[in-house]
Amino acid sequence: MTTVIVPKSGGVTSTKAIVVRWLKHEGDRVKAGDPLVELETEKISYELESPFGGILTKLLAHETAEVPVGDPLCEIAESAAKPAKAKK
Repeated sequence: MTTVIVPKSGGVTSTKAIVVRWLKHEGDRVKAGDPLVELETEKISYELESPFGGILTKLLAHETAEVPVGDPLCEIAESAAKPAKAKK
């Protein structure tokens, strides 16, 4: 399981972000690059993409919450399903 954190926004000196809305929900399967959440800083609003694929297992910040840069937003686990073995 990996935790997704509030990243530093490129070139912006914000120390926190507001969770505007979640684009994915607990239990959703996500792929690397899928938009997860809309965040807003003092200067910009943007969609944070998933850094990897798996299952979104837990939201750690609710909508309207102010979350400091570096703090956790959600947890994503690798898919629990194992590939089926080929029959010989």
